[in-house]
Amino acid sequence: MIYYICSTCGVQYEGANEPPENCIICSDERQYVPASGQKWTKLEDFQKGQYTNEIVEIEPNLYSIHTKPQVGIGQRAYLVCTPGGNILWDCITYLDEEIIKTINNLGGIQAIALSHPHYYSTIVEWAEVFDCSIYIHHADKEWVTRSSARYIFWEGENFELNPDLILINTGGHFDGSTVLHWKKGTQSNGSLLVGDTIFIVPDPGWVSFMYSHPNRIPLPAHEVRKIKQILQNYDFDSIYGAFESHIKYGGKEAVMKSADRYLYHLGR
Repeated sequence: MIYYICSTCGVQYEGANEPPENCIICSDERQYVPASGQKWTKLEDFQKGQYTNEIVEIEPNLYSIHTKPQVGIGQRAYLVCTPGGNILWDCITYLDEEIIKTINNLGGIQAIALSHPHYYSTIVEWAEVFDCSIYIHHADKEWVTRSSARYIFWEGENFELNPDLILINTGGHFDGSTVLHWKKGTQSNGSLLVGDTIFIVPDPGWVSFMYSHPNRIPLPAHEVRKIKQILQNYDFDSIYGAFESHIKYGGKEAVMKSADRYLYHLGR
């Protein structure tokens, strides 16, 4: 049995003798199947020496993990180290012995939490290696491509992983789209780790809100109002994005003023 991985998004599928006919992640209008067609690979193909994972401490107790050269979408995962346990926020496809050793030296992983299906990657492989659970909002259960007893499908607007970390369901990009609020991040002023629903843009101190970033499909006004209303209840100074993006200070203000600007231009 082979656990095939979609070459475009990097998401792994159930074990089979033949690859699936199509990737349900990429066939959806929020992603895409390349003009060259659907292609498949497997984790063993990545583990032949060409790829490496870079892990960098970007603030005390927060590490970004990124694969070079790019695999799939190219997102970063984050390891948040707290007294209540280490949490892997989002996930990447490539996994090897070197990154396993490095993370174990930092205390391992007690849970994996996902923002949305585009970053499901090889979550079961990671969960098996680090002997931990996988937290996904129940609304996105249908997008899980590989079965496992390690999934915990939580429901509602928020879920406390430990006293320092809260998962918040904002919706938007997907119904189950989630952000992670780290109370003690950024010198205890709070940090927000996001996926694609809140997307940090090149203009410093601003974000945007998209249903699909690669296909440039905007979110409707009611979704942006909902996101703004939910996040008004949380304090955070910094925002960490899935790519090479970061708002160091004034993160909550950035979300609020960006939502207002977005709604203004929709109203025009």
